[in-house]
Amino acid sequence: MRYDFDTIIDRAGTDSIKWENIQSEEDAHNQVRTDRFFGENAAIPMWVADMDFAAPPAVVDALTTRVQHPIYGYTGRSQTYGRAVADWMRTRHNWPIQPEWIVTTPGVVPALAMLIRALLQPGDKVIIQPPVYYPFKMVLEANGIGVVQNPLCADYGRYLMDFDQLAAQTRDPQTKILILSNPHNPVGRVWTRGELTRLAEICRANNMLVISDEIHADLTFTPFIPFGTLDENAIVCTAASKTFNLAGLSNSNIIIPNPSLRKTFEKYLLQNALLDTNLFGRIATETAYTHGADWLDQLLDYLSGTLDFMEEYFAKHIPQIRMIRPEGTYLVWLDCRALGMDSPSLTRFFLDRGRIYLENGAIFGTGGDGFLRMNIAAPRKVVEEALKRMKKVINEL
Repeated sequence: MRYDFDTIIDRAGTDSIKWENIQSEEDAHNQVRTDRFFGENAAIPMWVADMDFAAPPAVVDALTTRVQHPIYGYTGRSQTYGRAVADWMRTRHNWPIQPEWIVTTPGVVPALAMLIRALLQPGDKVIIQPPVYYPFKMVLEANGIGVVQNPLCADYGRYLMDFDQLAAQTRDPQTKILILSNPHNPVGRVWTRGELTRLAEICRANNMLVISDEIHADLTFTPFIPFGTLDENAIVCTAASKTFNLAGLSNSNIIIPNPSLRKTFEKYLLQNALLDTNLFGRIATETAYTHGADWLDQLLDYLSGTLDFMEEYFAKHIPQIRMIRPEGTYLVWLDCRALGMDSPSLTRFFLDRGRIYLENGAIFGTGGDGFLRMNIAAPRKVVEEALKRMKKVINEL
């Protein structure tokens, strides 16, 4: 069947963070209530990474069926859940994992925090590769862990890893873990087999554990390589949440092939009574992985068409902004440095004058100032309207 990604769905009244909250300009991590996204002069929110598309009908049907049963008591993971996740990894990514490797958690960021606490001691250090998803740094600092930055290098708009610096950093015995963003958020790189192999070799040579955040793994436009296929000791964080727009259901799959690491993590979860996840999150995940492949294929085609449209529009109408086309994710990294504003000023400029809310690039760390992150997972007419507004306010400068 053909799925509809063009219909605009009203999200008012759903407590959507994307539509009903906004990051304050004073503190990017605080949320304040706003009605700015509704009404006659509504702004378009294109920031936090969820989609304005309906979840696959099979998922909606499965949840509706379960909701209609009026008892929502303690419920264990189904006997078919682990196999559904494993089958998806095998058929979609050619990674033959075992169901027993899967540890469920209520989200990837909570899992990162719990892994850090389970595996490290105060004074230990972790490497991140900015500009990168800002909760990495936030979680490390909140738990008293040192942050070592291995910034990406921009080569004519294509970001690369600095392997020479990384090799030196991994030789520090206090530096125990590298958190990899694969595909990379926000720059949109899908790391090649060669890049990941070199990373694995450097980390292996220095007994460095890699935790790979692969929550965007299904949303790629070039071949994707799971890091776990190159390093059997890696911990891989996955979820159906970005792929099928299920973030509010709080269910993620942490894949840990190494039995010793898995036992350590499970012990931590047991000590903190965190062994269970949401009933509806598990149902949605299993259903999506079992029946969602065609929906995802059509979504990727739709997003690819949106990227084609955007590339042409920026080149023709907004040459002051350089669009870095993502190889993965539905997030577009925009180089706005030619406008001569820092990222907080850019965010305010487009929100106040253009009525578009974009993610402040500076919050992603080193290399993010002067950039914005744009979430394009919306009907194309919404993206087009946002670009028209950007063109108008830039021309008024």
